[in-house]
Amino acid sequence: MSTVLPPAGPSYAPWGADPYARALTSGHGPLFLRRTDGWLLPLDVERWCADADAADLSALRRSEGPVIDIGCGPGRLVAALAARGHRALGIDVSEAAIGRTQRMGGSALRRSVFEPLPGEGRWGTALLIDGNIGIGGDPRALLRRVASVLAPGGLLLTEAAPHDVDEQVQVRIDDGREPAGAAPPFPWARAGVSALLAYARAEDWRPVDQWEADGRPFLAFRRARTVRTTSQSADTAKSAAVISSQFPRNLSGDIPAAGS
Repeated sequence: MSTVLPPAGPSYAPWGADPYARALTSGHGPLFLRRTDGWLLPLDVERWCADADAADLSALRRSEGPVIDIGCGPGRLVAALAARGHRALGIDVSEAAIGRTQRMGGSALRRSVFEPLPGEGRWGTALLIDGNIGIGGDPRALLRRVASVLAPGGLLLTEAAPHDVDEQVQVRIDDGREPAGAAPPFPWARAGVSALLAYARAEDWRPVDQWEADGRPFLAFRRARTVRTTSQSADTAKSAAVISSQFPRNLSGDIPAAGS
């Protein structure tokens, strides 16, 4: 398996394509990830574009300190966090996703997780929800990158695939309207609970919680080799002001007060 981080630039193309933008604009599908063998993975656009549900909130309640939502999509989680008093930022490579997140009252930045991010090394919690462990097609590389984004002892909340699956494939975004092969292929991954646990342990993440809500499996991790001290906890709590200073100027006023 490659240990090189995927380049940031090409990841913008597929999620900026018309099928994805149309789905987020309308708030509904159909929308799929199509594998090269024709197999289709339905994307739950309606749920993504709705308010955070009980399963989402079961994860968000575990958030600590400032939160970064990686692959925030249309922003329901960022908006829910803001409503709960958390300092939160969504990042996504889709301009349509960023626009919708901001209209929902969340703060968001068009950025790949593999590019430089505001507040690197100071975030209290990172989210990889809605299958976003698949970003870049290499879960180990993604987990390694997330570790550099979080503060020492920071928390990763992630969602596994609901089936025992472990695959790294090339896919296209497909809504049934575009000619076959019109959308560019890109690497994606799916990992069930067992696979996700194996990837996390290989990258020195320690599982600290596991639960299921509405048929969706969630896991929480911390870096296994990091000891969270009282001083580190205080530093994480104080990091909100530092993170705020690193946001783009047009976003900083929208960042809510830090909460827990």
